[in-house]
Amino acid sequence: MLQMITHYELALGLILTRTIILMDPDFYYTIEQPAMAELKERGSRFLAYCFPVESIEICKKHIAALKKEHPKAVHYCVGYRIGAEGATFRVSDDGEPAGSAGRPILGQIDSKQLTNVMVVVVRYFGGTLLGVPGLINAYKTATSLALQLTPMIQKAVEINYELNFDYHQMNEVMMIVKQYHCQVIFQEAQLFVQLKIGIPKHRLEEVLNKLNELRDLRIELVKK
Repeated sequence: MLQMITHYELALGLILTRTIILMDPDFYYTIEQPAMAELKERGSRFLAYCFPVESIEICKKHIAALKKEHPKAVHYCVGYRIGAEGATFRVSDDGEPAGSAGRPILGQIDSKQLTNVMVVVVRYFGGTLLGVPGLINAYKTATSLALQLTPMIQKAVEINYELNFDYHQMNEVMMIVKQYHCQVIFQEAQLFVQLKIGIPKHRLEEVLNKLNELRDLRIELVKK
Protein backbone atom coordinates (compact mmCIF):
# COMPACT_ATOMS: atom_id res chain seq x y z
CA MET A 1 0.00 0.00 0.00
CA LEU A 2 1.17 3.53 -0.70
CA GLN A 3 1.62 5.92 2.20
CA MET A 4 -0.81 8.78 2.76
CA ILE A 5 0.05 12.20 1.34
CA THR A 6 2.10 14.42 3.65
CA HIS A 7 2.41 18.18 4.06
CA TYR A 8 5.58 17.95 2.00
CA GLU A 9 3.67 16.83 -1.09
CA LEU A 10 1.12 19.58 -0.61
CA ALA A 11 3.93 22.13 -0.68
CA LEU A 12 5.60 20.79 -3.81
CA GLY A 13 4.60 23.85 -5.82
CA LEU A 14 7.04 25.91 -3.77
CA ILE A 15 9.92 23.69 -4.86
CA LEU A 16 9.49 24.56 -8.52
CA THR A 17 10.88 28.07 -8.13
CA ARG A 18 13.66 27.32 -5.72
CA THR A 19 17.33 27.72 -6.58
CA ILE A 20 19.57 24.81 -5.74
CA ILE A 21 21.47 26.68 -3.04
CA LEU A 22 22.84 23.76 -1.05
CA MET A 23 25.07 22.53 -3.84
CA ASP A 24 28.72 23.50 -4.31
CA PRO A 25 28.70 26.28 -6.95
CA ASP A 26 31.56 24.55 -8.78
CA PHE A 27 29.82 21.18 -9.04
CA TYR A 28 26.39 19.66 -9.57
CA TYR A 29 24.82 16.22 -9.21
CA THR A 30 23.08 14.23 -11.91
CA ILE A 31 22.42 10.59 -12.79
CA GLU A 32 24.88 8.37 -14.63
CA GLN A 33 22.51 6.37 -16.82
CA PRO A 34 18.83 5.78 -17.63
CA ALA A 35 16.71 3.55 -15.39
CA MET A 36 13.12 2.31 -15.19
CA ALA A 37 10.91 1.20 -12.31
CA GLU A 38 7.32 0.00 -12.21
CA LEU A 39 4.70 0.65 -9.55
CA LYS A 40 1.30 -1.06 -9.47
CA GLU A 41 -1.54 0.56 -7.56
CA ARG A 42 -5.17 -0.64 -7.64
CA GLY A 43 -4.91 -1.96 -11.17
CA SER A 44 -3.00 0.97 -12.65
CA ARG A 45 0.61 0.60 -13.78
CA PHE A 46 3.04 3.49 -13.37
CA LEU A 47 6.23 3.02 -15.41
CA ALA A 48 8.85 5.60 -14.37
CA TYR A 49 11.71 6.27 -16.77
CA CYS A 50 14.58 8.53 -15.73
CA PHE A 51 17.16 9.92 -18.15
CA PRO A 52 20.30 12.07 -17.94
CA VAL A 53 19.58 15.06 -20.22
CA GLU A 54 21.29 18.32 -21.16
CA SER A 55 18.75 20.03 -23.40
CA ILE A 56 15.03 20.44 -23.97
CA GLU A 57 15.46 18.87 -27.42
CA ILE A 58 16.78 15.65 -25.89
CA CYS A 59 13.82 15.62 -23.47
CA LYS A 60 11.38 15.89 -26.37
CA LYS A 61 13.05 12.95 -28.14
CA HIS A 62 12.76 10.72 -25.06
CA ILE A 63 9.08 11.62 -24.61
CA ALA A 64 8.33 10.90 -28.28
CA ALA A 65 10.12 7.54 -28.05
CA LEU A 66 8.11 6.52 -24.97
CA LYS A 67 4.83 7.47 -26.63
CA LYS A 68 5.80 5.25 -29.56
CA GLU A 69 6.83 2.42 -27.23
CA HIS A 70 3.62 2.66 -25.15
CA PRO A 71 0.87 3.68 -27.60
CA LYS A 72 -1.93 2.34 -25.38
CA ALA A 73 -0.94 4.24 -22.23
CA VAL A 74 -3.27 7.04 -21.10
CA HIS A 75 -0.81 9.51 -19.53
CA TYR A 76 2.84 10.47 -20.08
CA CYS A 77 3.64 12.76 -17.15
CA VAL A 78 6.91 14.66 -17.06
CA GLY A 79 9.24 16.48 -14.74
CA TYR A 80 12.72 17.72 -15.60
CA ARG A 81 15.38 20.16 -14.44
CA ILE A 82 18.25 21.22 -16.69
CA GLY A 83 21.40 23.32 -16.35
CA ALA A 84 24.24 23.44 -13.85
CA GLU A 85 22.17 25.85 -11.74
CA GLY A 86 18.91 24.00 -12.42
CA ALA A 87 17.30 27.11 -13.88
CA THR A 88 15.38 25.33 -16.67
CA PHE A 89 12.54 23.08 -15.58
CA ARG A 90 9.16 21.79 -16.68
CA VAL A 91 6.28 19.79 -15.25
CA SER A 92 3.41 18.20 -17.16
CA ASP A 93 0.35 16.42 -15.74
CA ASP A 94 -0.70 15.31 -19.25
CA GLY A 95 -4.41 15.15 -18.44
CA GLU A 96 -4.12 14.11 -14.80
CA PRO A 97 -5.62 16.54 -12.22
CA ALA A 98 -3.54 19.70 -11.93
CA GLY A 99 -0.55 19.29 -9.63
CA SER A 100 -1.02 15.54 -9.17
CA ALA A 101 1.76 14.23 -11.43
CA GLY A 102 4.39 16.62 -12.79
CA ARG A 103 5.03 18.40 -9.51
CA PRO A 104 5.53 15.20 -7.48
CA ILE A 105 7.91 13.97 -10.19
CA LEU A 106 10.00 17.14 -10.12
CA GLY A 107 9.78 17.17 -6.33
CA GLN A 108 11.68 13.88 -6.20
CA ILE A 109 14.37 15.18 -8.56
CA ASP A 110 14.74 18.30 -6.41
CA SER A 111 14.73 16.39 -3.13
CA LYS A 112 17.94 14.67 -4.29
CA GLN A 113 19.39 18.01 -5.50
CA LEU A 114 19.75 16.69 -9.05
CA THR A 115 19.86 18.55 -12.33
CA ASN A 116 20.17 17.53 -15.98
CA VAL A 117 17.59 14.86 -15.17
CA MET A 118 14.19 14.06 -16.67
CA VAL A 119 11.63 11.56 -15.43
CA VAL A 120 8.65 10.44 -17.49
CA VAL A 121 6.00 8.34 -15.78
CA VAL A 122 3.84 6.37 -18.20
CA ARG A 123 0.48 5.36 -16.77
CA TYR A 124 -1.77 2.52 -17.84
CA PHE A 125 -5.17 3.10 -16.25
CA GLY A 126 -6.50 0.14 -14.27
CA GLY A 127 -10.15 1.17 -13.98
CA THR A 128 -10.08 2.57 -10.43
CA LEU A 129 -9.81 6.29 -9.71
CA LEU A 130 -7.06 7.02 -7.18
CA GLY A 131 -8.02 10.58 -6.29
CA VAL A 132 -5.54 13.46 -6.16
CA PRO A 133 -3.74 12.30 -2.96
CA GLY A 134 -3.39 8.79 -4.38
CA LEU A 135 -2.06 10.09 -7.68
CA ILE A 136 0.47 12.36 -5.98
CA ASN A 137 1.76 9.46 -3.94
CA ALA A 138 1.86 7.10 -6.91
CA TYR A 139 3.82 9.46 -9.17
CA LYS A 140 6.13 10.42 -6.33
CA THR A 141 6.82 6.80 -5.38
CA ALA A 142 7.34 5.59 -8.96
CA THR A 143 9.83 8.40 -9.56
CA SER A 144 11.68 7.67 -6.34
CA LEU A 145 11.98 3.98 -7.24
CA ALA A 146 13.47 4.78 -10.66
CA LEU A 147 15.99 7.27 -9.25
CA GLN A 148 17.15 4.66 -6.74
CA LEU A 149 18.17 2.37 -9.60
CA THR A 150 20.76 4.65 -11.23
CA PRO A 151 24.02 5.89 -9.70
CA MET A 152 24.21 9.60 -8.87
CA ILE A 153 27.42 11.32 -9.96
CA GLN A 154 29.09 14.67 -9.34
CA LYS A 155 30.10 16.76 -12.36
CA ALA A 156 32.05 19.97 -12.60
CA VAL A 157 30.30 23.15 -13.68
CA GLU A 158 31.96 24.17 -16.95
CA ILE A 159 32.58 27.56 -18.55
CA ASN A 160 32.71 27.40 -22.35
CA TYR A 161 35.50 29.03 -24.35
CA GLU A 162 36.42 29.11 -28.03
CA LEU A 163 40.08 28.75 -28.99
CA ASN A 164 41.62 29.63 -32.35
CA PHE A 165 45.22 28.70 -33.12
CA ASP A 166 47.64 27.30 -35.70
CA TYR A 167 47.48 23.58 -36.35
CA HIS A 168 51.10 23.07 -35.23
CA GLN A 169 50.00 24.07 -31.69
CA MET A 170 47.45 21.28 -31.46
CA ASN A 171 49.54 19.01 -29.23
CA GLU A 172 50.31 21.77 -26.74
CA VAL A 173 46.66 22.81 -26.51
CA MET A 174 45.35 19.27 -26.17
CA MET A 175 47.84 18.52 -23.38
CA ILE A 176 46.28 21.36 -21.37
CA VAL A 177 42.75 20.23 -22.27
CA LYS A 178 43.44 16.68 -21.06
CA GLN A 179 45.47 17.70 -17.99
CA TYR A 180 42.60 19.80 -16.61
CA HIS A 181 39.79 17.49 -17.76
CA CYS A 182 38.21 20.02 -20.11
CA GLN A 183 35.41 18.83 -22.36
CA VAL A 184 35.82 19.18 -26.13
CA ILE A 185 32.51 20.49 -27.44
CA PHE A 186 33.45 21.25 -31.05
CA GLN A 187 36.57 20.90 -33.15
CA GLU A 188 37.40 21.95 -36.70
CA ALA A 189 40.97 21.58 -37.92
CA GLN A 190 42.61 22.67 -41.17
CA LEU A 191 45.55 25.09 -41.34
CA PHE A 192 43.96 26.79 -38.36
CA VAL A 193 42.03 25.09 -35.57
CA GLN A 194 38.76 26.19 -34.00
CA LEU A 195 38.16 24.44 -30.70
CA LYS A 196 35.29 24.92 -28.27
CA ILE A 197 35.90 23.53 -24.81
CA GLY A 198 34.16 23.40 -21.47
CA ILE A 199 36.60 24.35 -18.70
CA PRO A 200 35.83 23.15 -15.15
CA LYS A 201 34.91 26.27 -13.18
CA HIS A 202 37.12 25.36 -10.23
CA ARG A 203 40.19 25.15 -12.56
CA LEU A 204 39.31 28.10 -14.80
CA GLU A 205 42.08 30.47 -13.71
CA GLU A 206 44.75 27.78 -14.04
CA VAL A 207 43.61 26.73 -17.51
CA LEU A 208 43.40 30.29 -18.83
CA ASN A 209 46.87 31.06 -17.48
CA LYS A 210 48.28 27.99 -19.23
CA LEU A 211 46.56 28.82 -22.51
CA ASN A 212 47.69 32.44 -22.38
CA GLU A 213 51.29 31.23 -22.24
CA LEU A 214 50.92 29.90 -25.78
CA ARG A 215 51.78 32.36 -28.54
CA ASP A 216 49.22 33.46 -31.15
CA LEU A 217 46.37 31.61 -29.48
CA ARG A 218 43.10 33.52 -29.37
CA ILE A 219 40.70 32.80 -26.47
CA GLU A 220 37.11 33.97 -26.37
CA LEU A 221 34.37 33.34 -23.80
CA VAL A 222 31.31 31.69 -25.36
CA LYS A 223 28.27 33.60 -24.19
CA LYS A 224 25.15 31.63 -23.36
